[in-house]
Amino acid sequence: MSRTVAADYLVVGAGASGMAFTDALIDHADVRVALVDRRHAAGGHWLDAYPFVRLHQASAFYGVASTLLGGGRLRQRGPETGLQERATVSEICAYYDRILADRMLASGRVEFFPGCEYVGDRTFVSRLSGQAYDVPEGCRVVDARYLAPDIPLHTPAPFEVGDARVIPVNDLPRLTEAPSQYVVAGAGKTATDACIWLLSLGVDPDAICWVRPRDPWMFNRAVVQPDAAAFLGMAADVMGSAADATDPDDFFLRLEEAGVMLRVDRSVLPTMAKAPTLATWELDELRTIENVVRMGHIRRADRGRITLDDGTVEIADDAVVVHCAGSGLQYPPLVPIWQPGTITLQPIRAGFPCFAAALTGYVEATRDDDAEKNRLCPPTPYANTLPDWARMNLLGTRATLSFGGEPDIKAWTDTIELSPGRVAAAPPSAALDEVVARLTSNLAPGLVGLARLAAAP
Repeated sequence: MSRTVAADYLVVGAGASGMAFTDALIDHADVRVALVDRRHAAGGHWLDAYPFVRLHQASAFYGVASTLLGGGRLRQRGPETGLQERATVSEICAYYDRILADRMLASGRVEFFPGCEYVGDRTFVSRLSGQAYDVPEGCRVVDARYLAPDIPLHTPAPFEVGDARVIPVNDLPRLTEAPSQYVVAGAGKTATDACIWLLSLGVDPDAICWVRPRDPWMFNRAVVQPDAAAFLGMAADVMGSAADATDPDDFFLRLEEAGVMLRVDRSVLPTMAKAPTLATWELDELRTIENVVRMGHIRRADRGRITLDDGTVEIADDAVVVHCAGSGLQYPPLVPIWQPGTITLQPIRAGFPCFAAALTGYVEATRDDDAEKNRLCPPTPYANTLPDWARMNLLGTRATLSFGGEPDIKAWTDTIELSPGRVAAAPPSAALDEVVARLTSNLAPGLVGLARLAAAP
């Protein structure tokens, strides 16, 4: 028999987006929320992440609006001295445990249902007991899984596996004997993390074969900081480069010259622009790996060789092939965030998914008309290619101008750490004034340039 849960909102997914939405919603509206997740706790994919992962962006940009992740501290030692701290996976999971228990459940307005699968039609079922639950007809369903990432632990290697030893990146720390070679498959953040972790433990760079089907552009972490002058300076450089660029490659080369973008090999023009952040010290480490295979994707891994789109490469007989080739970011079509009976969480500002989910929760709590909510908060896609990245920033900037024009939204975003480039929180300075003036001057021609580079209206 189904049990009816008294709730105004059914939030499906207790990962970063679902938690950020729920936090902002209950902060600004007297509502009841049923929070459902198929995992055993809050935290989403972080509960299944590889053990040496940490945020690639500042901790301040991640989590929920009401509670800062970490202490907002600058690193005091090491190669990232002066940059904001970045949480480890254990710190992130502990943070979400605290938010769920001390803020949400303690409010008496959130009920958490772990180990449950949403089956549609306002119904979810426990994966352990089989108990079915439903919510009232007027309860709004919030889809916090629409852009849930694929990770190597749960995604089979996207190639045939013969008698080669292939492991997901999660299993790297579980190896008990060192192979003579590691074959790292993938070109994104997971692969760079794996390479840097191996190097940090003393693995010889020559013992790493890095299969990069596409070379990536990556953000310089130094300019993506919760510091208004740094962040708005980066935005001004993006707009200025877009206004002057002749094509997408020229755009990214200009961003590289401005110190915004990085690439591992300066002799290769990258074609991938998912653009995670990377520190320059990490870049130096990655450049020590000289055995880079650019022959497309791996099609089959056998003992002693890998077969790729464009040929075959010999590897050591005892090589461990490290699967880092999960698709990660998802690219479903953009849909209106607010639709009858449902809310589909998606990015709004370019990147910064936690900020977008929190903003969605705030707007849901403070507005009644769905058409107005969708006008204020149009969705923004994730990027994959260079034109995609231009389009993401074009749409994200338009959205920022839209919701930023509302006095109450601006006042709220000026108070939360999740919001990048908060001028109101920055001490006055001539440097900040110069950056704001440069961004203001570059904005209009930059939007025109982004539209041209993205081939968008």
